[in-house]
Amino acid sequence: MENRLDDTPTILVVDDEQDIREGSARILKKIGLPVLTASRGEDALEIIKKEKISILFLDLKMPGMDGMEVFGHVREIDPSILVIIITGFATVETAIKAMKDGAYDFIPKPFEPDQLRIVVNRAWEKLRLTWETERLQEEKRRTLNDLDTEKNRTYTIIKSLPIGVVVTNTRGQVVLMNPSFMRLIGLSLDQKPGNRIEDYVSDTGFCDLVREISSGRHVDFEDISDYEFSLTQDKYLLAKGQPVLGERNECLGAVMNITDISPMKIMDQMKSEFVAKVSHELRSPLSTIHEQLALVIREMVGEMSDQDQHILSRAKEKTKGLISLIGDLLDLSRIEEGLEFHEPEPIKVDELLQNIVDFLGTRAKEKDQSLTLELPENPLPPFTADPMALESIFGNLVTNALIYTPEGGEISVKADMAGINIRVVVADNGFGIEAKHLDNIFERFYRVKDDKTRFITGTGLGLPIVKGLVDSFDGFIDVSSEYGKGTAFTVLLPTKSL
Repeated sequence: MENRLDDTPTILVVDDEQDIREGSARILKKIGLPVLTASRGEDALEIIKKEKISILFLDLKMPGMDGMEVFGHVREIDPSILVIIITGFATVETAIKAMKDGAYDFIPKPFEPDQLRIVVNRAWEKLRLTWETERLQEEKRRTLNDLDTEKNRTYTIIKSLPIGVVVTNTRGQVVLMNPSFMRLIGLSLDQKPGNRIEDYVSDTGFCDLVREISSGRHVDFEDISDYEFSLTQDKYLLAKGQPVLGERNECLGAVMNITDISPMKIMDQMKSEFVAKVSHELRSPLSTIHEQLALVIREMVGEMSDQDQHILSRAKEKTKGLISLIGDLLDLSRIEEGLEFHEPEPIKVDELLQNIVDFLGTRAKEKDQSLTLELPENPLPPFTADPMALESIFGNLVTNALIYTPEGGEISVKADMAGINIRVVVADNGFGIEAKHLDNIFERFYRVKDDKTRFITGTGLGLPIVKGLVDSFDGFIDVSSEYGKGTAFTVLLPTKSL
């Protein structure tokens, strides 16, 4: 077995004089050291081959194989053994030669017990230091091997990922990229890292994002927007980035994940085209049917039974709902395609809100509802947007509040500034929304139906349209509600780009 730091060294005393052997053994055993003895060099070598000897006391002048010859064999068998020469006056020169050849120490005959103990303790300390050094070196080797293994393992994993991965340093230079990234970007697989990100990717927006993250502008892992870009007409890519942080939270660079979203983009485009085509094909005949039903009801008043009039009125109401649904679907298609309804222009939001509240005030009075508007003392800054889109946002929210608030209820619209954002809150004391529905109300066709709302008609597209429009302005919309007590929608519109 190999020596450890807490091992006790085994000592071998080799001398042809019995008194030296036995006396040395007694002294060393008293200080707790295991001792073996041999009277001949040949016997000593056999012991060394079988036992783990750490310290060897070796007499140079012995019958048969002398000490120097034994010393030579010991160096070949186990060079880690510390050899201490036992020398008399006649062998001083030989002992000096042995020291030059690698012997650790010598002790002259005759020696006192204290001399022997001093020499042994010195050798034992030497062994402890040697073993500690070897242990530290072994730990260092293990650590380096582990690091190297971990590095290879991590790189192998990154290489095998189906998504593209590229890592940059603080200067925006590429230090690692996997084959998936090179295939997505259209690079040769033998392309080497080391150059700036611009040398690999031609999209300016993507390169700007990489440099921004690499320089340390997002070390707090604040919300980093995803980035979509296209390098060819039929390939669309989505990039997600995060900073690479060191032990002291300093930015070391950026890691970017690239995903091919071409199939999803194509599906979205096909879906939008389908919705638009079907909607256009349906809206014209439905409008004709709706007008004819209105004409029949108007012309046949007094000539129809109450039941027939009820049936025709329900049919007219249903066609109106379908026409509204088609209009909402077309609006969603335009929003998803990034199309504007009208050219953006500076809008006075406070005036727009006043017009909406005035227009819907009549509807509120029909249900004996209170509809109020609260504006700040100082006028709100103009917001550049499509007027129809902005009117659609707040018109939908106020209309929903009127619909989902019972007679005699209160609806309030409040506008002010929240930092650089125009904040508009539309609140009511109506039916409210259960917590389990809040995460889904911005999904298409999702409608909350319970005992209070099941008779309310609607398409379930109003709030998705509002969310899509707010997102197109880089804004934010949030909802808070307490079932049975009311709901509040908060819209933030950023003015920093103005």
